[in-house]
Amino acid sequence: MNQQERGTSLAELVDRGHHLLAQAGLPTPLNDARLLLADALGCDLHQLDQALLLDRTAEELLTNGVGRRQADDSQSAALDRYQSYLQRRVGREPLQYILGHACFRYLDLRLGPGVFIPRPETETVVQAGIDALTGVDHPLAVDLCSGSGAIGLSLATEVPGARVRAVEMDKEAYRWGALNAAAQEAVIREAGSDYQLLLADATDSAALSDLDAHVDLVISNPPYVPMDAIPSQPEVRDWDPDLALYGGSPDGCLVPCRILDRAMVLLAPGGLLVMEHDASQGAAMVAAAQERGYLDARTHRDLAGRDRYLTARRPG
Repeated sequence: MNQQERGTSLAELVDRGHHLLAQAGLPTPLNDARLLLADALGCDLHQLDQALLLDRTAEELLTNGVGRRQADDSQSAALDRYQSYLQRRVGREPLQYILGHACFRYLDLRLGPGVFIPRPETETVVQAGIDALTGVDHPLAVDLCSGSGAIGLSLATEVPGARVRAVEMDKEAYRWGALNAAAQEAVIREAGSDYQLLLADATDSAALSDLDAHVDLVISNPPYVPMDAIPSQPEVRDWDPDLALYGGSPDGCLVPCRILDRAMVLLAPGGLLVMEHDASQGAAMVAAAQERGYLDARTHRDLAGRDRYLTARRPG
């Protein structure tokens, strides 16, 4: 590394990344550049922002021991990492995969290729499930199509005494879900809860058949994208697993309807289903739930005002 590179300020590094990502058409180039640089240096955004205010260089930040990297980690290695991260992002690899994690409610989830990245709108789905379990003594909940574990682990860590069973059929997604479950073991124990993950088809009647007619809450974010509605965003279209995206029919409702069928059997009388769906599927999901005998079927909007999830109750 030459002397000029050694003296490069953090502000210059952020500016370079910002410019590169903006040229590539990224929607949030400055935010992405800051996050990638912070991770490359082994610090958090607060520490990076402090160093930026003081007009520090990467070398000064590393020398001061702010980063979490090994002591022998050089500025050269950190900047090589940053350049590698930027190139991956230019290739439209999701930011969460590059960083290896993402925040969801109170969880810090490990993520990577092969698992669906949880979206902020799903946090409202989780909240509906938590609200339904409030006041229930040692509630039993089932998370169908669990993926990274975002939904079921949120229930297990936020609802004291919850018994949560999660089902995921894709082996790679299951691996990520198991890693996240292991990372949350202490928090789950502290909440007095229990979480178990099963590798199986969530729509298979044999999966969790021992719980049939005993479950207080079935919650699910199933694949629901219509088969002909291929997402335009490269991070979704090219990286999210097809198995977690597409609902198996032109309207995307095939898999969600199978979840409706399975949930009706799992739920105890009076038990509640909470299921995420596409913004275009609200009326169809309500009608499908009513056809299957559910009561109080209705769709609810997310924070952006779009129809986002169904709630429906098994007759008591």
